[in-house]
Amino acid sequence: MNDPFVHLCQPDAGKSCGACCGLYNYADGTRASLVGRLRTRTARFHASVRGSEDLPAFSEQTRQAEDQAKRYEVIYCCEYIGFLDPEEKRVGCLLHPLQNDGADLRGVSFYGRELCDGHFCPSYHYISRQEKLALLHIFDDWYLYGLCLTDIDLVKTYFRLISDGVCEAPAPERFQNGPLREAARRFFAFKLTWPFRSPAVNRLGKYYFDGSQYMIKHIDYERLGCEPSRFDRIFLSLSSEFTSREALTAAERLIQAGIDEFIENW
Repeated sequence: MNDPFVHLCQPDAGKSCGACCGLYNYADGTRASLVGRLRTRTARFHASVRGSEDLPAFSEQTRQAEDQAKRYEVIYCCEYIGFLDPEEKRVGCLLHPLQNDGADLRGVSFYGRELCDGHFCPSYHYISRQEKLALLHIFDDWYLYGLCLTDIDLVKTYFRLISDGVCEAPAPERFQNGPLREAARRFFAFKLTWPFRSPAVNRLGKYYFDGSQYMIKHIDYERLGCEPSRFDRIFLSLSSEFTSREALTAAERLIQAGIDEFIENW
């Protein structure tokens, strides 16, 4: 925690992120579906792979056995991501040398060893060090951690709003435990429980996908008869879809209540 570099991919024994491996790009990206997918392929890997010569068969069996429907066709969903620990708290590369007694098998993957080894997602660059450390305290769940960590708009807007509310940027250690951590966790859990989320399969956060293109799905405030919401960035991050101005107002109350909970416990 004192190192200037904050490793977001595999930060600790309680969580990790597999978003860059296409983990959230499956059409059925629910927790239950991904757990089942990862659990089965991890067991298959440990049962059938003894060396690089076994990987083509593993890849073929895995892709044949699993539903390959995607949200966005251009993003590759790697078949070599699985659970790294028996407790299923961390997801990651089954080909990594730390998983194979020092043997680096990543050369057979779609992106190859060099790209996988050297890739750092935009969150590394746009989320501040203080925000990164706070996120590591807030989350202890790989599924929600990956969804939120890679949603830069959601993270940056939340920390700006609570900082404005308490007139300072909260120090990361304030999120280690207690009511502030719980308030933050409940807010980010909107990623899972948001009642105004679009049911469309080709939506993920603020983006919607059309074949080989992706675009931002803006909210038509003019149709709702109102000005853009002060929470517009958050609404887009939560894949919001509003059918009426009343629904928008109700959504604004939920977000404001989440911000107020943090401020009241400061």
